[in-house]
Order: sequence, then structure tokens, then C-alpha cells
Amino acid sequence: MPTAILTGQPVPGSSIESELRSLGFDVHLALGAADTETLLARVPGEHRVAVVDARFVGHPHALRLGLTDPRFPLAAIPGAVTAQPAARQALTRAMARENSAGGGTALAVDSLADRITAALDADGADVHRPELGSLVAAVPADPQARNEARQAVAAVDDEAVRLKSAVKARDGFVTTFFISPYSRYIARWCARRGLTPNQVTTASLITALIAAGCAATGTRGGFVAAGVLLIASFVLDCTDGQLARYSLQYSTLGAWLDATFDRAKEYAYYAGLALGAARGGDDVWALALGAMVLQTCRHVVDFSFNEANHDASANTSPTAALSDKLDSVGWTVWVRRMIVLPIGERWAMIAVLTALTTPRITFYALLIGCAFSATYTTAGRVLRSLTRRATRTDRAAKALADLADSGPLAEAVARGLRSTARRLPGFTAPAVALLGGAAVVATAALTDFGGPWPLVAALAYLLTSSLAVARPLKGALDWLVPPFFRAAEYLTVLVLAARADVNGALPAAFGLVAAVAYHHYDTVYRIRGDAGAPPQWLVRTIGGHEGRTLVICALAVLLTATQFKLALTVLAVAVALVVLVESIRFWVAAHKVGAPAVHDEGEPA
Repeated sequence: MPTAILTGQPVPGSSIESELRSLGFDVHLALGAADTETLLARVPGEHRVAVVDARFVGHPHALRLGLTDPRFPLAAIPGAVTAQPAARQALTRAMARENSAGGGTALAVDSLADRITAALDADGADVHRPELGSLVAAVPADPQARNEARQAVAAVDDEAVRLKSAVKARDGFVTTFFISPYSRYIARWCARRGLTPNQVTTASLITALIAAGCAATGTRGGFVAAGVLLIASFVLDCTDGQLARYSLQYSTLGAWLDATFDRAKEYAYYAGLALGAARGGDDVWALALGAMVLQTCRHVVDFSFNEANHDASANTSPTAALSDKLDSVGWTVWVRRMIVLPIGERWAMIAVLTALTTPRITFYALLIGCAFSATYTTAGRVLRSLTRRATRTDRAAKALADLADSGPLAEAVARGLRSTARRLPGFTAPAVALLGGAAVVATAALTDFGGPWPLVAALAYLLTSSLAVARPLKGALDWLVPPFFRAAEYLTVLVLAARADVNGALPAAFGLVAAVAYHHYDTVYRIRGDAGAPPQWLVRTIGGHEGRTLVICALAVLLTATQFKLALTVLAVAVALVVLVESIRFWVAAHKVGAPAVHDEGEPA
């Protein structure tokens, strides 16, 4: 149980002790710095500890934000400071210095908790200070100030602020105006009944899978039910994050589940639609796979661009300035958010079209909408990259190299091409990545299935992809390299499966791309959480993008169409088992050791 040390002379009528207990703290009283240091030493090292001034006046949610957020080792608000086990030594040192300085007595005018916070700042410790907005957190020095603080507390509805802060500060139009106005109350209902965000996330996944099952029936009633359930799943998807923010139940495992389940729900629904269409005699598996490829590549563009510019210096451009200017005009903000077709708009469109039209029309609309939004966002980012004068760091280059997912073949060839790569122009990496990928996809599409040319093109792709990563990816457009690799690999699988022209080849290809895409998403979430890329043995085991492309092309040359379908199925199962087992092992272990939780607080997926 976390411990709160209440310092100073208790104030008659104060509710601070009961408020701390309501937040789950075991409260101990200390009259001054010496008593506080003694009590601090008695708290077990594996427990959270807080030092709070007995004169504190403020909203309960201000205390909750300052003292219970699990994402920050050190946090403080006026009159209170807290440390998780990882930061206990820093807090203990600051407390000892305050005590030895002789300034921490019950008669001191200033707050011991605030002096400890100042000492932590002086030591260079990273102390999180939550944005309180209209919430009150103060240590009044006299009765008049105390009365004024209490009046300020009474003037602001603590619960209304808490509900409002449960919603993302930046979200899509559909989510903001059609989901969040009531989903926040569902989140509060869940919190009051002890439900966790992970339980709501799981309920959202189950609902989406049932929706996919309804779509797979191929009946009009099934399609209508699927659309309704997909919207219900999205409501729960919003609720889990709002519940996490409302009750500050952040966790490493929860962040991972929330991110991966979103992709699992959407892609499973694509598969359900394709199965339903097949029951009606319409084969749309190529469209379903194309939608998954396009959506995944869109995400990779987002991730690569953000990682490339995560800590870039001189990170400004006229394009960025124009974007900021447009965001200052109210209506353009919502238009631009809708144009990028975030998850709320996308799922609403899919749900409505599923209920009212056919799977084929649904996929056509999805492909057209995603292609337009991908063109819009990528063009803007290319312009920003070309017009800014940014210097990218070694960390950014390492992140892009990890996102590239190069296997042992590309790494070996790249070592031999390093000296050549250094002499080439700065645009070489994205240019050769694009040309090599386009060549292998075009060759697979334009030649007969079973012919040798796709294998030849895959060997050329090995050389071009190796050249693309032969030097650090620090060029202006080098963030395009991972998306080009993803598109080349996924589209090669799609095209070869379609060219095989045998029943079951495209569903098998869908499964293989889904398994590989999961690995690529998992890589992103590890990097965003500062956990590093997946282990090298995993990348080598599943071959890297160039190795998988080469193997797929070789199988298309060596096997019959029926045998190729079977090989795709075996590969899909093998890759899925390896990456899922390693991913689950990693995230469960990270959760147990208390790794930082990285939650999306504004960027629509």
C-alpha cells in the first residue's frame, strides 16, 4: 500500500487525511522534517511514498493527478510531492538535505513538501508537474488565505473537470462529437464498479470479433448487426482510454493491448467482410488484403516520420508554419482531421457501408478514402522534410533502421556497400528503396505465375534494399525507406497470391501479411516505449523484409499454385507463432518490472 506522510500541525476541519485515504494511501503524521525523514526511512522501498503538507487545500482530483499517476517516478503539485520506488533514493537525499539544513520545522512558513520539490529540481531530477487547469492546489499561510482557497475549491466542479480531462485533448471529429460526449460517462460507470481499462479493452476486442463473425454470415441481417457491433466496439475502444485517464490506471500492458487490439479488430473485420462476400459469391479477398496493406503502410509513414523528427534540431519549415496557421482557424482544424480519415471516421464509414451496401462497395470506399488521406499526409510531410533545415540524431537513425526490419541478407550485403553508399547523393536511400520495391511488385504482376522473373527481381530488391540502409538514415527523406519496404513486401505477397489464381491463396496471403504486420507494429510500440527494437534473433528467424520477399518469390517459382497456397499458410502460422510468443513474453515481462507506459494522448490512429 502506498504511504502518505502528512507534515506539520493538523488544521482543524481539514479533510486532507480522509482524501489521501480515499486515494489508497496509508497516512502517517509527522510534525517536522526530522519526523518526516524518520517515517520516510520506515516505508518499504517497493512502495510509493508521498509527503503532503497538512495545510493543503485543493480538489481531490488535483491530489490524484499529483500523487497517483503511475507513469512518472517523481511528481509534485503545490504542497505535495511523491516518488515511486525507482525514485526513492532521490527523494530520500532531498529530504535528508532539508532536515540537515535545519529549516524544516512545524513553525516554518513555507511548505516542507515544496522545499523537497525544490531540492529535487536542484539535483536535476525529472519532477513531473501535472497541468491542473482550473483545479486548486495550495498551501495557505494564514486563515484568510485558507478561506479564499476553500472558496476557490467550491467554485470549481471537481468531477466535471475530471470527466473532461478523461477525453483526449486532440481527437477526430466523429470521436469528439459523437462518441466522447457519452463514452466518458461509461468510463465513470466502469471506474465506480472497479473495472479496469484492460477489461474494457478486451470487451472491445470481443465485440469487434463478434461483429466480424456477423459480417462473415453474408446475410443482410448479419451485415447490419456487424455495423452496429463495430460502432459499439469503437465506443468501448474510446472508453478504455478515458477510463485510464479518469482513474489514472495507466500500465505498460494496457498501452500495448490498446494499440495492438485496435489493429487486430480492424483487420479481423476485413477478414469477416471478405468471408461474408464469399458466401454471396463475390471474391473480395484481394480488396481486403489491399485495404490492410494500405492502412498498415499509412501507419508506417506516420511512425517513421515521427521517429525521424522526434528529437531533430532546427525542426521548422514554411510548410509547418502554414499548417500551424490553418490550425488557428476553427473550421479548418476539423476538416484537416477528417481528411486524414482517423479511426473514428474510418470505422463509422465501414460500419454504415457494411449495414447499407455490400462488402465490395465498402472496400472500394475504404481504399479510395485511405489512398486520398495517405496522399495528403505523405505529401505534406515530404514538403516539410524538403523545406526544413533539420539535423537528425543518431537515435532517429537507429529508430529508422529498426523500423526498416532488415534481415541478415541485407545486413551482410550492406556492409560491403558502405563505402559506395557514402559517395552517393543524399536522396539515394529512399530512391533505391522505391525503385527496388516497385520493380519486384511490377515483375510479379506482369509476368506469368511460376516464371523465374519475380525471383530475379527479388534478388535485385535484395541489392537495392541493402544499398538503402548501407549508411545511417539521416537524410531529409530517409524516413520513407521503411514505408517503401513495407509496401514492397506486402504487395509482392498480394500480387503473387492473386496471380496464383487458386482458391484459398489470397486468404493465406492475408494471414501472412497480418502476421508480419503485427511484427512491424510491435517494433513501433517497443521503440515508442524506449524499450528498443525486437531482439536480433527474432528478426533473423523470420528473415527480415528482404529475406521474406526472396523466399515468397522463390516459392512462387518452385511450387505449383496449390503448393504455393499451402506454403503461404504454413509461413503465416509459423511467423505468427514466433512473433506472438516473443511479443507476449516481452510485454508481460515489461509490465511486471514496471516499465513506463506510453499512451497515445492525441494522435488519431
